[in-house]
Amino acid sequence: MNTLRLSTLYSAMMLALSAAAPSYADDATKNNDATDNIEKMEVKGSYIAGYNAHSASGASKLDLAISDIPQSVSVITNAQMSDFQLNNINTALDSVTGVNVERIETDRTYYTARGFDITNFQVDGIGLPLSSGSNHADEDTAIYDRIEVIRGANGLMTGVGNPSATVNFIRKRPTSDNQLTVNGSYGSFDNARIELDGSANLSDKISARAVAVKQTQDSYLDRYQQDKTVLYAFIEANLSDSTSLSISHSYLENDADGGLWGALPLYYTDGSATNYDRSTSTSANWSSWVVQKNNTVVELSHYFNDDWHLRATYSHKSATEDTQLFYVYGTPDKTTGLGLTGYGSEYDADEKTDLADIYVKGDFSLFGREHQLVFGANYSTVDKKENSLYDYTTGNGFPAMPDLNTWDGNTPYPTFADAQTGSDTSSTQKAAYFTGRFNLFEGMHVIAGGRFNQWEAEGQSYGTPQDTEADDFIPYLGAVYRFMPELVAYASYTETFLAQTELDSNDKLLDPVTGESKEVGIKSELFEGKLIASLAYFQIDQVNLATLDPATVNLPPSEQRYIAADGITSKGYEIDIAGEVYDGLQISVGFTDFEIKGNDLVANYTPSQLFKLAATYNVEQLEGLTFGVNMRWQDDISRYQGDVGEGFANTGEAIITRQDAYAIVDLMARYAFTDNLSLTVNANNVTDEKYINSLYWAQGFYGAPANYSATISWKM
Repeated sequence: MNTLRLSTLYSAMMLALSAAAPSYADDATKNNDATDNIEKMEVKGSYIAGYNAHSASGASKLDLAISDIPQSVSVITNAQMSDFQLNNINTALDSVTGVNVERIETDRTYYTARGFDITNFQVDGIGLPLSSGSNHADEDTAIYDRIEVIRGANGLMTGVGNPSATVNFIRKRPTSDNQLTVNGSYGSFDNARIELDGSANLSDKISARAVAVKQTQDSYLDRYQQDKTVLYAFIEANLSDSTSLSISHSYLENDADGGLWGALPLYYTDGSATNYDRSTSTSANWSSWVVQKNNTVVELSHYFNDDWHLRATYSHKSATEDTQLFYVYGTPDKTTGLGLTGYGSEYDADEKTDLADIYVKGDFSLFGREHQLVFGANYSTVDKKENSLYDYTTGNGFPAMPDLNTWDGNTPYPTFADAQTGSDTSSTQKAAYFTGRFNLFEGMHVIAGGRFNQWEAEGQSYGTPQDTEADDFIPYLGAVYRFMPELVAYASYTETFLAQTELDSNDKLLDPVTGESKEVGIKSELFEGKLIASLAYFQIDQVNLATLDPATVNLPPSEQRYIAADGITSKGYEIDIAGEVYDGLQISVGFTDFEIKGNDLVANYTPSQLFKLAATYNVEQLEGLTFGVNMRWQDDISRYQGDVGEGFANTGEAIITRQDAYAIVDLMARYAFTDNLSLTVNANNVTDEKYINSLYWAQGFYGAPANYSATISWKM
């Protein structure tokens, strides 16, 4: 794609939209100081009708308009998730500017942004990095009102992690009115789903909201089936006019049969590419992966006065996994398809997380201007145990595989009693943070803050010690200047850090990996605030990354030592537009173009250009009818797989797996028979594109072919 043309197109759009924007913004700017003094009320169960979320809090705990946040921000609203049936976080994040969803297996997924893994996932602004770096199971979006994605480093609120992005899930809360919504859908591969979402005022002081989901489905993949249950309840009590207390619990069970552990081999022994049917799977007919997740949250909110507010949160999360998995490794012969070996394993995991966070935020006057301040602290612990078993004695644990083109998953069930191994680790994070938003002069705001973070970990993980400790102060600095009523410019600098367990040549722990994110850009609020457009340039550097010391390459793993390397640099730009262009037309558009230096492997398998588009139009001539399109495009990617071995005419030639650029196009149509009853039809991958989901690993599997669904929605 010609990036110059896209940049020129965006500039033309910005100029045209700016010229068309009404002068309301000037009045709004002049009245900023006045609105600061309006009595503040906490709005519960807010609903965003379109694709413009207006505000986000995950970057700083300040409730700021997106145009006032000095970082790139995208929000997937409830309306967008509903329009395109984005019922799990993978399909939702597929639609986010700059985010790449790396589907390495059916039930394990990595996420990247700007060339780095996204590990920071929050719920209502609090959370910890994913302990394994990946998400397990089919996480549902039914309990969330919207999803905020703050790109770049966000160490101020998350403490540890990568300079990629922070994903903040905003949960549904009780609404002011009693309501009930029932959605029932059925689609390709016997995909049946029913979803109930109700909110009720139980008294003048107590309100509640509950969500329940049941979904069962087969798959385009051989032998793969899912049975998912989601339950969620949120109860809130107003203890006084200024104090409220809530308790909530969410439960997810994802029972998957025939799921992938690993994926398909992507090349033959002669170096040529494999090309299996999309339905081909390496799973055994006894493979299963059951994941249960629970999350209990208690929140206390208290307003000292109109200006100052305290919020305290305690969260207890648990996740258990019970799996019987089958992995296929080796390189097949092109003529016979033989040469692969099976590999059975039983894996169980138990993870518990406790997190407490308390902060105070408010407004204060200084030098005749209004400013905002947040200060707080949090404490968290994570305990994780894993257990793996294999079968080395019965002959069923490592069977020779037939040609995958004829594989039906039929292999004897192993006796998992050998080579027990696993992990037993614990980690603790303590942090104190502060943020100030200072009104320096008319139109100019500076956000400055920092976080002191202390991190400790101990234990063993599959024979590798995990003992480490680190502490660091993470600064944050951003500035926003409104130089036109509808146009702002911003700049920001922020960091993250991640403790390492590797030792240097002096047997000392390496210092933490540090990520730095620098960003400048412009944002514009147009059409009475209904549309937000932004253009950002970013540069991210990850330094002090552990790299194997060449002098210890031939030593046993326990004796190998590491040195600190420069890591990866990523720089580029992003365009993001979201909201209502004119009556009835909602859009969400994003384009990312960046380059990675410092790691050719990562640079090659990571798409450097991503384009996302979602749009719906309410047909004016036929009331109740809505059409929409949701698409994503990425440029070509590749992965070096080694060299061709002996015995071939091309011996020594590099083996490169390639995935050409491709686009996935989804369509929707909805007709509202009444205000309470509607029918939505969705068609996904309408061009029936065949593509490899990811080259993040050396193996991969194909994305879903064209598929369809219909959803009946009833509201009361």
